Amino acid sequence: MYDSRIRDEHVDKLFEAILMLKDINECYRFFEDIATINEVKSLAQRLQVAMMLNDKKTYLEIAEKTGASTATISRVNKALNYGANGYKMVLDRFEEKNQT
Repeated sequence: MYDSRIRDEHVDKLFEAILMLKDINECYRFFEDIATINEVKSLAQRLQVAMMLNDKKTYLEIAEKTGASTATISRVNKALNYGANGYKMVLDRFEEKNQT
């Protein structure tokens, strides 16, 4: 089991709830209820930044395309390089999915 710094019973329940969602439509319904539009958009932007960093895009290219600040890009880059490998895991799965 991964020893997360954010692990507690409430976060476990949140993640269990997310894992119960069956498709994108259910995700939209749940996330529209649990988070603000800006929170969801910020998470989506960070994933887009991670994907572009993984594709070796420059900070300037990423900022222009996503509207992300250099601080956000830097934070995502740090997580890509020194984080819990969550971005890498998801990016690898996207790549596998796109190859099939």
